[in-house]
Amino acid sequence: MSLSPGEFAAATGDRPGAPSPDVADDAALAGPRDAGVVGRSPGQLIRARLRRDRTALVSGTVLLLFVLLALAAPLIQRLYGVTPNERFTDLLDSTGMPLGYVGGVSGEHWFGLEPGIGRDIFIRMVYGIRTSLLIALGAALITTGLGVVLGIIAGYLGGVVDAVISWVTDVALAMPFLIFALAVVPTFSLRFYGPRDAIPTWFAVGTLIVVFAAFGWTGTARLVRGQVVSLREREFVEAARAAGAGLGHMLFRQLLPNIWAPILVSFSLTVPAYVTGEAALSFLGVGLPESVPSFGRMIYRSISYVQTDPAYVFFPGVTIFVLVLAFNLFGDALRDALDPKSSR
Repeated sequence: MSLSPGEFAAATGDRPGAPSPDVADDAALAGPRDAGVVGRSPGQLIRARLRRDRTALVSGTVLLLFVLLALAAPLIQRLYGVTPNERFTDLLDSTGMPLGYVGGVSGEHWFGLEPGIGRDIFIRMVYGIRTSLLIALGAALITTGLGVVLGIIAGYLGGVVDAVISWVTDVALAMPFLIFALAVVPTFSLRFYGPRDAIPTWFAVGTLIVVFAAFGWTGTARLVRGQVVSLREREFVEAARAAGAGLGHMLFRQLLPNIWAPILVSFSLTVPAYVTGEAALSFLGVGLPESVPSFGRMIYRSISYVQTDPAYVFFPGVTIFVLVLAFNLFGDALRDALDPKSSR
């Protein structure tokens, strides 16, 4: 006598549609582990990779410390009790050298004093970090935004628009940045202020940001254009175009979310380039005014005291080196974390 499927299930104690005991056991064993992997978003995967990367943790901690110092500069000044332009000439000897050991290092002046001027090195370095990060982050935001807009338009539209934007990019790349900055920054300042007028800090900072933005967008634009060219013929783009999506929707809702990873990496590696660029221009005397704390100007003045006061060049030099190194290491770690093929 044959049994129907329902009668067979009742006789064996199985419910219709229920998995077999072996399959159920496998699912019970693999379920929590697989659910933990499948359930994680791309952002969670990136954070997990960064947490496993010791280089990312150390460099990120160092960068966070620098950012906190820059943000808390006024509070540090109040607690420290010294202003960046305050002079302590009574602590200099007859030759202008700081009294005491290691350039005048003491409990009141942690990194010593500037030879010949008597200004506190520590508080000027704190404000120098603030100035460098302000210029670097401001210029990086502008150049990244400009490069993304131009690159995504050129890559998606193609044709004449792509040719014009590519030609402008090639012209900007052909112009030597350093020579252009040496010529434009002083001329631009004299256009609005006389040779004897004090240039406001905001104007000097804005001028440097504009100069960096005039050249820095080209790399991001080329990167974004290449990414968009490889995506514009994909199925999801064709589907959105067939559905009647407008140009803005296609550019910023369909294409941009798929290329944000290389843009973020490019931004993280652009910031340290602007930190060193600002220091180089200040070193050459065309950056910020003398009254504004800057690593480049401090290092320039310290060259004359390398043998007599090595601490003067040591503290600013090591600080900007650590700042730029931390940015570069974190940028490399972020690139590895965003790479789906990375083994980290």
